[in-house]
Amino acid sequence: MPALGTLSGGAAGVAGLLRLRRATPSPAVATPFPAAAAARCAAAAAAVVPDGGQLVWGRQLRPALLLPAAGGLLQPPTSPSSSQAGRRQALRPPAAATSGEAKPAGFLEKYPALITGFFFFMWYFLNVIFNILNKKIYNYFPYPYFVSVIHLLVGVVYCLVSWTVGLPKRAPINSTLLKLLFPVALCHALGHVTSNVSFATVAVSFAHTIKALEPFFNAAATQFVLGQQVPLPLWLSLAPVVLGVSMASLTELSFNWTGFINAMISNISFTYRSIYSKKAMTDMDSTNVYAYISIIALIVCIPPAVIIEGPQLLQHGFNDAIAKVGLTKFVSDLFFVGLFYHLYNQVATNTLERVAPLTHAVGNVLKRVFVIGFSIIVFGNRITTQTGIGTCIAIAGVAIYSYIKAKIEEEKRAKSA
Repeated sequence: MPALGTLSGGAAGVAGLLRLRRATPSPAVATPFPAAAAARCAAAAAAVVPDGGQLVWGRQLRPALLLPAAGGLLQPPTSPSSSQAGRRQALRPPAAATSGEAKPAGFLEKYPALITGFFFFMWYFLNVIFNILNKKIYNYFPYPYFVSVIHLLVGVVYCLVSWTVGLPKRAPINSTLLKLLFPVALCHALGHVTSNVSFATVAVSFAHTIKALEPFFNAAATQFVLGQQVPLPLWLSLAPVVLGVSMASLTELSFNWTGFINAMISNISFTYRSIYSKKAMTDMDSTNVYAYISIIALIVCIPPAVIIEGPQLLQHGFNDAIAKVGLTKFVSDLFFVGLFYHLYNQVATNTLERVAPLTHAVGNVLKRVFVIGFSIIVFGNRITTQTGIGTCIAIAGVAIYSYIKAKIEEEKRAKSA
């Protein structure tokens, strides 16, 4: 059938798209297909669909449209009338295809910028709510190891429920993948716990100012651990980041060494998480990878929480919190802070998958500005003029660094393409 030869650029494509069912031949058509009848059927198919490319509608061929109502694969007509009926039934495209009318674009296709903007809004909104609720919990329940476990526990439960209903479908895992993901999860757990220790002991705005140094640690690890040359403009763009954080730290009213050191450990941990993530590339989608990392990190975080904070929690920690806010609010706060933690991470991943690296860089910097600004407004943190100037310089340095790095990545991709 020469008309089908151009369907998908080769015999393999035709075989993958065309899977026609052969009905059991009845006694009336048990004889071999005559050559003349085969020629007539081929001519009829060519007359109806002169271009084989029109056979593909949407994403796949609809083989049922190729079958006569009585079943069988283009069986030879037994009479002129049956020949005309078979011709009318064979290879009839939908009305939209014959008229040349395109399917109306949906809302997502018509307004992609609006949808991307909504993702950014949800990312910022969930992140701000998480940081504010997290700090409010620490004001009456200063146990960051236990709260870190709750963050991960709620996220793991969320993932298990999602797998149960098939949204998304759980990706299989084996010992090889576990060995690859374990270092990533270990760094994720350490960075998460130390971040929470910092948030519990210093102001949220100051903790995020210290965490603005993360690009510096990323550049250092890339240069000295991975052995990849970091361009000089990137190093120069990090100077205002270091200067701004130093200025903010010198006059920060909530400064203490516990918060500062843990924030720095968090930066280093998340840097190594990025390094191990590059070495642990898998075929899983990001949602499944994050779910498995959360499960492993939860297992890692439980023993330190039990050892370090367990006795205090059992002795007076839980009782003090319940006495201050009540059991219902205490439990609901822990649940919602864990839910917002998981959702903002998941939405952040979905957002960053929709945009270019440069947009990602700008969005990440703006997110930190939003968190710092809202935390100062909500908690009424007093900051000195030098701290405010230092914070602005640090954020500006991060913005410049992110912009230069994104431009370099885009140039590399353009050259490789």
